[in-house]
Amino acid sequence: DWVGQDGPTHDGNLEQILDLKPDLVITGEYNALMLRRRLQELGIRVEILALPKNLSQVKEYERRFLSLMGLAADKASKTIPQSNPDTHTTQSARLLLLGANGIGTGQQTFENDILQHAGWNNYLQDNGYINLDLEQIINDPPDAILWSAPDSVALSNLFAKHPVLKQAIPSRQWLSTEYWNWQCPGPWSWELVKQLQAWLKQ
Repeated sequence: DWVGQDGPTHDGNLEQILDLKPDLVITGEYNALMLRRRLQELGIRVEILALPKNLSQVKEYERRFLSLMGLAADKASKTIPQSNPDTHTTQSARLLLLGANGIGTGQQTFENDILQHAGWNNYLQDNGYINLDLEQIINDPPDAILWSAPDSVALSNLFAKHPVLKQAIPSRQWLSTEYWNWQCPGPWSWELVKQLQAWLKQ
């Protein structure tokens, strides 16, 4: 909320960015590679923020961004939800993070770090992003599903809307959050932890 809504905007066009005459361009490590290289060739200062790979790196990510903006580091997230090791046991509830096209999020991912920090066990034990098997889920359903995909009419949503899946996991065990919160790490990741902790206590 401290960013405000009155700053200049652009659509990623080189000429439009040059018209803004920026002293500094901040970009993510995977954003607009050709554009940022051209800006650097033209003498524009470009700072690249590495994407945090776990929750512990989010704090430093915030601090570096604030520093580049000339803002005090104390504007970074002040209240970080603490992980409760007493609630995270082999008996903890299993959560399936379900994305579009029947893709689930497994171990050794940023999302898994969020789940574990909140006290959940990841339903998936394999690493990375996994093509889910509908029969396996039905035979061994998770305690809850977090449906993190746009709520729109699309073929990519057919897996999640399968009637058999809806029968296997009751509607009260389907959780949802703002889709964009899961797309990139940032200060909003702490809000996801808080939400997941609250659901676990219900």
